[in-house]
Amino acid sequence: METVFANTKERMEKSVHALTNEYASIRAGRASAAVLDKIHVDYYGVNTPINQLAAVSVAEARILTIQPWDAKVLSGIEKAIQASDLGINPQNDGRVIRLTFPPLTEERRRTLVKDVLKFAEEGKIAVRQIRRDSIEKLKKMKKASEITEDDLKFGEGELQKITDDFTKKIDKLASAKEAEIMEI
Repeated sequence: METVFANTKERMEKSVHALTNEYASIRAGRASAAVLDKIHVDYYGVNTPINQLAAVSVAEARILTIQPWDAKVLSGIEKAIQASDLGINPQNDGRVIRLTFPPLTEERRRTLVKDVLKFAEEGKIAVRQIRRDSIEKLKKMKKASEITEDDLKFGEGELQKITDDFTKKIDKLASAKEAEIMEI
């Protein structure tokens, strides 16, 4: 039964980690290299992330610089950024690409907060699905006479506690990201 709990925690931890990565890619008015994580460039026939082709750094609070190691890929990076849903026009000086992040409008902040809450709900759904899977495993163990009825009830209670803990973690992450987006 302990292996069921450990497996459940591990799977829920992965869901929270995925949510954290999703939040990192949402720009909150400040420059962050994580916004480029989902943008890939065709580099000699291979779809390659920008951070593997160039040094990405935050020059100022709202400016991100991208300096490719191979100058030939500069225009490819620029085109990939323009084609993405980032909404920022890259400035290319022949050696470095600069991304200047404009301040977010109130309307854009509200849209981003809705996205944050949607991702949080999806994370909670994933956590609850993991709980359901684990309860099914316990029921199969009960049916195979590996555990007793009391063990099953205890296990369901423990799984609910684990689920509640991870749901609280997701709520905290969502609140923190919402506060980050709404601060001026």
